[in-house]
Amino acid sequence: SDIGQVVDMLGLQGDASDNIPGIPGVGEKTAQKLVAEFGSVENLVANTDKLTGKLKEKVIEGKDLAVLSKQLATIDINVPIAFEEEDLRMCEPNRELLSSLLDELEFKTLKKRLLGETEAPVAIPTANKTGQLNLFGEAPTAARKPSEVTSVSTESVTNNERRTVATTAHRYHLVNTPELRQSLAYYLSLQESFCFDTETTSVDAIDAELVGLAFAYRDGEAFYVPVPADRTEAQTIVEDFREVLENEKIEKIAQNLKYDMLVLQNYGVEVRGLLYDTMLAHYLIEPDKRHNMDALANAYLNYEPVAIEVLIGKKGPKQLTMRDAAIEKLVEYAAEDADITLQLKHKLQPLLVENQAEKLFKGVEMPLVPVLAAMEREGIKVDTNVLSEMSGVLEIDMKQVEQEIFGLAGEEFNIGSPKQLGVVLFEKMKLIKNPKKTATGQYATGEDILSDLESEHEIARKILDYRELQKLKSTYVDALPQLINPSTGRIHTSFNQAVAATGRLSSTNPNLQNIPIRTPRGREIRKAFIPRNEDYVILSADYSQIELRIMAAFSQDATMLEAFNKGIDIHASTASKVFKVALEEVTSDMRRKAKMVNFGIIYGISAFGLAQRLGIARGEASEIIKAYFQEFPAVKSYMDMVINKAREQKYVETILGRRRYLADIDSQNQTTRGFAERNAINAPIQGSAADMIKVAMINIHDFLKREKLQSRMLLQVHDELVFDAHRDEIDLLNHHVNELMVNAIPLPVKMETGIGKGNNWLEAH
Repeated sequence: SDIGQVVDMLGLQGDASDNIPGIPGVGEKTAQKLVAEFGSVENLVANTDKLTGKLKEKVIEGKDLAVLSKQLATIDINVPIAFEEEDLRMCEPNRELLSSLLDELEFKTLKKRLLGETEAPVAIPTANKTGQLNLFGEAPTAARKPSEVTSVSTESVTNNERRTVATTAHRYHLVNTPELRQSLAYYLSLQESFCFDTETTSVDAIDAELVGLAFAYRDGEAFYVPVPADRTEAQTIVEDFREVLENEKIEKIAQNLKYDMLVLQNYGVEVRGLLYDTMLAHYLIEPDKRHNMDALANAYLNYEPVAIEVLIGKKGPKQLTMRDAAIEKLVEYAAEDADITLQLKHKLQPLLVENQAEKLFKGVEMPLVPVLAAMEREGIKVDTNVLSEMSGVLEIDMKQVEQEIFGLAGEEFNIGSPKQLGVVLFEKMKLIKNPKKTATGQYATGEDILSDLESEHEIARKILDYRELQKLKSTYVDALPQLINPSTGRIHTSFNQAVAATGRLSSTNPNLQNIPIRTPRGREIRKAFIPRNEDYVILSADYSQIELRIMAAFSQDATMLEAFNKGIDIHASTASKVFKVALEEVTSDMRRKAKMVNFGIIYGISAFGLAQRLGIARGEASEIIKAYFQEFPAVKSYMDMVINKAREQKYVETILGRRRYLADIDSQNQTTRGFAERNAINAPIQGSAADMIKVAMINIHDFLKREKLQSRMLLQVHDELVFDAHRDEIDLLNHHVNELMVNAIPLPVKMETGIGKGNNWLEAH
């Protein structure tokens, strides 16, 4: 077809990405047919009498739009642009300027494509001045400070160019005989500290099989031990390193250490000794940044590690497994991981000390790693019959809500299509005068939009209900059975220590933090989580109002402290003050409003936000907040003090010194600055709650081990811990779990927990 007819096609079918409307109801196939028959939009418009039926109506109604759309799609070439041929010649870019810009934007791949890798390979040294032989009979590289690590010469690499394995002096060895393995194990046993890494068949640690082990104890040198698929042979090789891995006197370094610990547990090996995870060290140094090894190597070592694609190819049907990879490539890839992680430890350790985060790292984050590993290995049993029944009920509920939505809309449409939904709500039903649109030109139908409408328009409330049902069904009820591990019969969620910048733990597969427990339907999902057998029950221990208690401790507000320390209902106490009535005269509505203010204050809630949450006028919400600060002046003083301190330091801290950096606290943009100020108030409180439950988890795990109890800690969700409690140990567990939680971090406010038990998680909570 004529390339010039592209504009005629766009004139008829439109192009949403460029806001070209086209003729409503005319798609690509109809547009092709019309262009083939009439040749152009203008000819079509002039010959509408030759059309029939609905198509004729559509074209007649939309002919003006078609002409306009063609005009919009046509590139205007009659513009006064001076043509200078020389300006179009390719020339060498300003490499220095471009390189620093691409580094700032983190366009690593683009930088490689644009600037290339001009580093020249460097000869690998084989000996140094010590003359001491290593296990390969060669002179090893001496243990050096990071600044002394052999690097590429300055003649071949500029400061802006990343080093790679090809351009950096290194000595990576294949350890593939019993003699070499035993020799390596001996050398490792002489070290105060060494780094290790596992290469495996799966990202799921519970199912992963070893493909190899890598070790490093000197910068620039590392060893790779291949492990075969045969389980007996594999176990024999692992046994060579059991003693050194379980040696409590030797520090073990790794990147994402929990994964490697879990994999080695598959072979009966418990990694012991001081633990050092470079991912978690960086998490405490820069909580808002990325913590993966490639990002850290780039940032701290100016080094680009070997990409996994080099080893096994790009994703797709032809991608190899780790077992298929060529051994020489695997040695480079795996040994490099151990070497670079070791070098990162040397770079990050001084920064941990400088940022005063070493105590938190050694006292909380690292001791928590084996605790989380133990919880992940235990997993939790799930009742598939309950889920199957729930799925059927949700299906019926969804169909009912769907019919109610169709009845309110006066037509059937795809509720899951934002485009169709937007047309129904804002063109047909005209719920808003000037509805918002997305970047693609569609009407915005997100939860924030519908939440604003639900109090006035039933259809908005029904659509939110439908979405909740859909999410519960697809994300949890139908997905949970797929996550059951076939060999253990349980779900093994992964706990992430280095994701939430506040210090909170998060979880994946499944994400337990996101189970919507505020609605009855959402809470029902917890019914499916059950004890391992009839000798056990689920026990749940939940901190009571932990963040409000921490706010009371930090602000030293007398009213709040008195309420908590004397066991007075904090929300009723707040309502009594704010609404100026006696405690016994507080109504349920007053308490509801006070509760929303109490929790909202922690997050720096505005009058607009409070009005939305309570469904009241903004003026009334403003008066409530004003009354709150009049009655709780210490809270207002504390909040102002925290924001001012954050302006000076550019960070805020939790009770254990966990920092949250706030670069935008002085931003000229009011919205950006406001967000940073809210973080300044909330981060120390939420982060201190995270510190507290982490300390409690470490102490509870130690207690369970020390007492050799059969009960196990399984899950952590927000401020709650979930246990598989043996029936004979319930009383002991009740007492000690409560004690260890309330006394985890002493504060000048009484901490409380709610502990319950049941035949499933819902009953226990």
